[in-house]
Amino acid sequence: MASVVANVAANSGISIIVPIFNEAAQLPALIDHLRGWHARGCEVILVNGGSTDGSADLAGSVPFKLLQARTGRALQMNVGAEAASGDVLVFLHADTRLPADADTLIIDALASGLHTWGRFDVRISGRSGALALVASMMNLRSWLTGIATGDQAMFMSKQVFFELDGFPDQPLMEDVELSKRLRRISRPACIRSRAVTSGRRWETRGILRTIALMWQLRWSYWRGVDATCLAERYR
Repeated sequence: MASVVANVAANSGISIIVPIFNEAAQLPALIDHLRGWHARGCEVILVNGGSTDGSADLAGSVPFKLLQARTGRALQMNVGAEAASGDVLVFLHADTRLPADADTLIIDALASGLHTWGRFDVRISGRSGALALVASMMNLRSWLTGIATGDQAMFMSKQVFFELDGFPDQPLMEDVELSKRLRRISRPACIRSRAVTSGRRWETRGILRTIALMWQLRWSYWRGVDATCLAERYR
């Protein structure tokens, strides 16, 4: 791990990779957010996965890298990582926003010598007060298990990412599976500053129903149920 830490400390280039698929409605807000990181010197890479709603046209009008890939979040993020020039990779969902000092926090966390990857605590935006409890439980679970999810803006050394062959090519739980592999190298840096993610999934499907579904899916995945079957249940 020492060689990875030395590399990160010597060159703090950060590449932010965002998979998009039919996100035209929220792309303007996402682009505004990413412009700030681009201005701070971060490389921004958008990976379109076959959108049919004009997302690619909107994304193509900004000074970021725009790549095309087959639909599939894991595949899209791997394509973005292949094109990244930074030594640190940040994987950001289209409906998640980084805290204001995320770049400094990431570099400090990786340069400490204790971690080769990490994630942020999360806050879930939305109307229901119950979302604050959901976020707190997500953060606690992640801290206890050393497993992160995509909503928490996972970041890692590019060297370690490729040593582990990136995200597994599966339609669900790709973040959980990569976390399990990363955890064998080091515990994650759990940054208390909060990324903000949209609560639309919980509010649309119902908070209790969504919580129950996600726990059922994780339990099934832990028991060895194929991720493709789980993705059908998720949809």
